[in-house]
Amino acid sequence: MDANEGKTYNIGVEATMEVIGGKWKPIILCHIRHQAMRTGELKRVIPNITQKMLTQQLRELEHDGIINRKVYSQIPPKVEYSLSEYGHSLSTVLNLMCKWGENYVDRQVESGCDVQLLNRDDVVQN
Repeated sequence: MDANEGKTYNIGVEATMEVIGGKWKPIILCHIRHQAMRTGELKRVIPNITQKMLTQQLRELEHDGIINRKVYSQIPPKVEYSLSEYGHSLSTVLNLMCKWGENYVDRQVESGCDVQLLNRDDVVQN
């Protein structure tokens, strides 16, 4: 039986958050939306995530069809993660979330808060 069989959502964002919600999934998706990345690369750009949590989140995103996992036949083994075709449908949402966060940090800095943003997104907004 499918876990979502007989499920009712009150509003569409509930379904969205069920798939990409939480602390780590949006961050992972923002990093791999421009290029495929290996697990070690993701761990370096998301230093506060544990290896166990990263692996779990990647597995869930793959299960939901949001990302692809490509295994290369070589020694040592190489695995890359990228957005699936279906996952690319989230690009606009992810770009807007990144831009909103940058604007939020800018507002915080302007109001005198001691906040810093280490990396800005390279997506140009229309």
